[in-house]
Amino acid sequence: MAATLVRERSKITAKGQTTVPKSVRQALGVSYGGEIAYVLEEGGRVSLLRPEEDMDPVIDGFLTFLAQDMARNPSHLSAFPADLAERMAALTAGMHVDLNEEIDGAVTL
Repeated sequence: MAATLVRERSKITAKGQTTVPKSVRQALGVSYGGEIAYVLEEGGRVSLLRPEEDMDPVIDGFLTFLAQDMARNPSHLSAFPADLAERMAALTAGMHVDLNEEIDGAVTL
């Protein structure tokens, strides 16, 4: 499980409203008028996230599954072998990738 960086509390009003603490708003990069997303996971855990513009429920569910599996089975995780990491760094040295750039042509998954 990830280390806790900040733990904040806030009260819920009779109308079901609450104030999102400043440290949480700053961490999410949201301010007045911004949006936040709530994710309810198995076991009752709730996460507060900055909503993604193109949130894909399938990918989100898969990533949640992976995170839970890694937490339950940490022995299944291992570091990249150093020689593989060095080879990847050498092959990509000097390359810049813009993950927001449109892909030209058809993409087959």
